[in-house]
Amino acid sequence: MRLLHIENNHPRVLTYINIRLIKLCFSLRKDIFNHKDINIIFFFNWSIMCFIINVYLDDQQSALKYIKNTEVNLNNVLIIIEDLSIRDNNWDLSYSHHLT
Repeated sequence: MRLLHIENNHPRVLTYINIRLIKLCFSLRKDIFNHKDINIIFFFNWSIMCFIINVYLDDQQSALKYIKNTEVNLNNVLIIIEDLSIRDNNWDLSYSHHLT
């Protein structure tokens, strides 16, 4: 029996903005990082542009590698993390190696 390998290219990251923050005028940007597992959202706070970057981490950490290899100059980045699943033996002694 032959198994088919089907690659899923659908986005795996979602960013929720509460309706109470609507006055900040959030907008999705795909021109900075164009990766299915990265959402970058910007908003203005007292006429200062701020960014929120939301990243889905798969087993290969492909989104983090993409960010590392992409040269971008952003100021005012807010990072929101719910489930930090970056694998490194500094945080998890049972994990046998460091990140590349």
